[in-house]
Amino acid sequence: MSMRPKVLIANRGEIAIRVMRACRELNMRTVAVYSDADAQARHVWFADEAVRLGPPPTAESYLRGDKVIEAALQTGAQFIHPGYGFLSENAEFRRACDAAGLTFVGPGAHAMEQMGIKTLARQVMVKAGVPVVPGSLEPLRDVAEAVEIANEIGFPVMLKAAAGGGGRGIRLVHDAADLPAAFEGAVREAVAYFKDPTVYIEKAIIRPRHVEIQVMADRYGNAVHLFDRECSVQRRNQKIIEESPAAHLSDKTRLAMGQVAVQAAKAVNYESAGTIEFLVDPQEHFYFMEMNTRLQVEHPVTELVTGTDLVVEQLRIAQGLPLSWTQEQIAQRGHAIECRIYAEDVARGFLPSPGPLHVYRPPTGPGLRIDDGFCEGDVISNHYDSMIAKLSAWAPTREHAIARMQSALDLFEISGISHNIAHLQQVLGCAEFAVGPYDTGVVKTLPPLEALPEDPELAALYAAVLAHRHGSKAQPALPASTESAWAYHARAQGLRNR
Repeated sequence: MSMRPKVLIANRGEIAIRVMRACRELNMRTVAVYSDADAQARHVWFADEAVRLGPPPTAESYLRGDKVIEAALQTGAQFIHPGYGFLSENAEFRRACDAAGLTFVGPGAHAMEQMGIKTLARQVMVKAGVPVVPGSLEPLRDVAEAVEIANEIGFPVMLKAAAGGGGRGIRLVHDAADLPAAFEGAVREAVAYFKDPTVYIEKAIIRPRHVEIQVMADRYGNAVHLFDRECSVQRRNQKIIEESPAAHLSDKTRLAMGQVAVQAAKAVNYESAGTIEFLVDPQEHFYFMEMNTRLQVEHPVTELVTGTDLVVEQLRIAQGLPLSWTQEQIAQRGHAIECRIYAEDVARGFLPSPGPLHVYRPPTGPGLRIDDGFCEGDVISNHYDSMIAKLSAWAPTREHAIARMQSALDLFEISGISHNIAHLQQVLGCAEFAVGPYDTGVVKTLPPLEALPEDPELAALYAAVLAHRHGSKAQPALPASTESAWAYHARAQGLRNR
């Protein structure tokens, strides 16, 4: 009997567990890695084995490619799945995996490099005949060159970090007088986040939509797209709500973008899952923005509308198998929406809100999917991204999907930390989102949310229940009220959703 393949997941939280679930379906064993801050984390006990990487800071743990490879060799893992973030788009790590005889679940180093540096990606796309936003194809030498190009393409313009991502190293500039300060700011942020001062300039598309196309390719030259996702609901250039299909996008544009995305993937001999991101103007002209050479956070909405499993497909392709489907076999059915649930204090400028999850009960029901990495009683660490979970809802129509998501968010029970559920409900309930089409400025149109008043009786009840559950001798007294726990919870929901 042959040994079951073993996959090391070089990540943490919800994406690590997501990959582990796919591995189980394929009868592959799993290895988790963890920092000291994650020693008791859910992904650690969910795996078949676990290896410590180091102290909490990412530079000493999850970004230590050498330690990740050492852990894979030590446990006999043949594959490394990077998830998203951390080492997922690191070409040097990919090469190190190859040198160690390990199979990296993702694209080759060459494709990562061509698409990872935004200026190089723009050059490759221009050669492949893919429409790009007007601007510089080479890194900017200085402010003077930025002014020259800006005057040529016209204001407003965007300054962007060439090695950027996650909304960092970006400056919108409306006037030549503001360019010097914006240039310095973009360079400073590029160095701080990416250790690369290179920036480039492009025309700012006014009121753009952010629409992306999911692609999947194998090593035999086969490539398909799995249609589109709308990611225009953003706060500080960070996505918070995604949906598929894109709202009120014509089928003509949708299919044209899909064909261009496949063209782009083939131009770099792409393998595995990737995403081509586009800016779409109000007239539905679309422009290549960047390619993410990894699995995306928002992949569940694509899976829900296409009936596919992108992680299973990644693992199959990594084992040398051809694509499971032809383009003709992939179709969008119904509508899916994903909301990112963050531990953040909305009333205090969305500051991270780490702490214990005293109560954590995600909603369940028809058409709902939860991707998370925590359990009730876990602690949200201040060392990492503050996302707690991704809640996705599928329904036959967009209107039904929105209603299903709103209902599910109402039923999502979280206590112990501040979170952004009220903000998500605010976006879902606004007229611009409901009617569509909306653009990347939709969140800025919403009034600020006030902090919800504390309910001392509810807090006391939760504390008493937790103390009882954990066998504490010093149990807080229950509130001097005859209301049931259910009534307390209902009242809390009412407060939160006012």
